[in-house]
Amino acid sequence: MATQRTTRAARSPARDGGGAVFTAEDLAPLLEALRSATHGESGVRLDARKRGTIGELAKAYNDLAAMREKTTDEIIRVATAIGREGKLTDRAETKGAHGIWNASLSAVNGMIDHLSRPTLEVARVIDAVAEGDLSQKMQLKIEGRAVKGEFLRIGTTVNAMVDQLSSFADEVTRVAREVGTEGKLGGQARVKGVSGTWKDLTDNVNGMA
Repeated sequence: MATQRTTRAARSPARDGGGAVFTAEDLAPLLEALRSATHGESGVRLDARKRGTIGELAKAYNDLAAMREKTTDEIIRVATAIGREGKLTDRAETKGAHGIWNASLSAVNGMIDHLSRPTLEVARVIDAVAEGDLSQKMQLKIEGRAVKGEFLRIGTTVNAMVDQLSSFADEVTRVAREVGTEGKLGGQARVKGVSGTWKDLTDNVNGMA
C-alpha cells in the first residue's frame, strides 16, 4: 500500500508555495534547457511570461544563462586581445559580475598578470640593450615574489646575455684604449665563459691588437 501511495503522489501535480499547480509538462522546458546548458549550448532561453513559480523559474534560468554566456564571451574576448593581438595590458571586465562569476574573471586576470609581467620585463631589458644601455637586468622578483619555472630560466638567460655583452664591450673598449691611445700593442681582450660568436669576436679583436 505504501508503494501505491508513493506512485500516486509522484503522478500528482506539484504545488508551489502559493498553492499554484504545475505539472511535469510545465517543467519539461526547464529540464531540457538545463540539459542543454550542461552540454555547453548557448542561446537557450525560456518563456518567462508565465505567471507564478513557473515564470520565476524561467526568469531565473534566463538570468543564469545570460551571465554564463557573458562571462564566457568576456574570457574569449580578452584571450583574443592578448593571444592574437598582443595587447598585454588588456583585462577581462568584471563589472556586474558577482560570486563565482567574479572569481572566474578575476582568476583569468590574475593569470594574465603573471604571464605578462615577466614578458614585459624581458621586453624592457631588450629595448635597453637595443639602445646601448647594458646596465639593465631582468628582475627575478616581481612584487616581492621570485619568478619560477620557465620565467626564471628566461630571466637568467637574458641576464647572462647582458653580462656577456657588457663584459665584451668593456674589454673591447679597454683594448682599443691601450692600443689606440696608449700605444700598447699586443693587448688582449679577456672575456670569461664566452663561446660561439662571442669567442669568435674576442679572437678577432685580439688578432687586430
